Amino acid sequence: MLPQDFINRMKKMLGNEYDAFLESYENEKYQALRLNPLKVKKQVFEKNTCFHIKEVPWAENGYYYEKEDYPGKHPYHDAGVYYIQEPSAMAPAEYLEVKPKERVLDLCAAPGGKSTQLAAALKGEGLLISNEIHPARAKILSENIERMGIRNAVVTNETPAHLAEYFPAYFDKILVDAPCSGEGMFRKNEDACMEWSLENVELCAKRQDEILDCAAQMLRPGGRLVYSTCTFAPAENEGSISRFLERHSDFCIIPVEKKAGMSSGVPDWIDKPAKDIEQTIRLWPHKLKGEGHYLAVLQKEGTHTDDRYGSISLQQPMKEKDCKECVDFLKQFVPKIQPKNLFSFGEQIYQMPDQMPDIAGLKVLRPGLHLGTRKKNRFEPAHALALALSKEDVRYSFDLSSESNEIRAYLNGQTLNHNGEKGWYMITVDGYSIGWGKLAGGIIKNHYPKGLRKNL
Repeated sequence: MLPQDFINRMKKMLGNEYDAFLESYENEKYQALRLNPLKVKKQVFEKNTCFHIKEVPWAENGYYYEKEDYPGKHPYHDAGVYYIQEPSAMAPAEYLEVKPKERVLDLCAAPGGKSTQLAAALKGEGLLISNEIHPARAKILSENIERMGIRNAVVTNETPAHLAEYFPAYFDKILVDAPCSGEGMFRKNEDACMEWSLENVELCAKRQDEILDCAAQMLRPGGRLVYSTCTFAPAENEGSISRFLERHSDFCIIPVEKKAGMSSGVPDWIDKPAKDIEQTIRLWPHKLKGEGHYLAVLQKEGTHTDDRYGSISLQQPMKEKDCKECVDFLKQFVPKIQPKNLFSFGEQIYQMPDQMPDIAGLKVLRPGLHLGTRKKNRFEPAHALALALSKEDVRYSFDLSSESNEIRAYLNGQTLNHNGEKGWYMITVDGYSIGWGKLAGGIIKNHYPKGLRKNL
């Protein structure tokens, strides 16, 4: 039941292609996952996976899976081995071309698919700030950052305007996956179809202009910005980019290689197309295996120097003596983790990314890796810490098979039987960290978070 105004516009846009476009709505949507290279190598995953997979051509770690596969119900999902993500949505982060040690901003980041993809490209080095303006969605974003074992991300719940005041010319790379009218998700999400209107398209385009202007302030000279939407509306795609370039003469469109099935932006669909607007990219559901998407790769003129961050002070870490319980726990049970860059949110202890900026005055949900909680002269490790570690990092671990009843019992909150030294154990599934347990008297007490427990 597509809106009539939408149908009329798409017929005008697509002409002879419209029938093929409309037919795509009768097809089943494609499903994909993106493996987490912070946890597993491609070769290992491809060799050992129980799913029926084929590579997504525009995403290095993306794989289609078949409808008889249920990766969301497999323990590997809980262990952060992969992220279930719509295949077209994997393209924007790839085109940002993030490198280790860079400072990266995902400005509209929830629920976290693209942020976790950017974090994988950073390989644990550098800084990722993942921002979401809506508090409930920011919480989901933070949970997905945790599940994927990411150490160097700061999750914020801010307006783009406030971040722009805070981080002038600060980031090497910025992703703006803008809130949009969601036309590309009509096949996947019926609510997007029911909420659509021509008026909402115009409102979204205006909001995108404001968000892009904020992003422009935060990008350093010579930096790269990728803008993306999941809509077909020219006003929100070629139009948003053309309006932006008219306001910001210090930016230009970067021509990039289009992968098989990708199409060009269309100048004729808007009144004042920017130069090279055809170098932007459209993903159509009748031309490739994915939903509708649009992306543009932009660069800011100029070059940067190493002192470009000098105006922003760094967050000062705690002294080791002020978080003795945490330091003692790490030395005893996680000897490979150096107790550095420690930061306290009340009784919660985090390890900040290197060179983390001062976050005073910002709404922060996650200032790096959550290490654990101080509790009356003892320390209880966080679930996030387990997911960020490998079994080589810890003193004690207990591995469970993904096919066993034990892993199902563990994820359901039950205790485990095990003989070994007393203390904290990392529980792993086929070698992948999935949570904590504490052994005493031959029984491992379950410390898998109550809110995540499930019956498999």
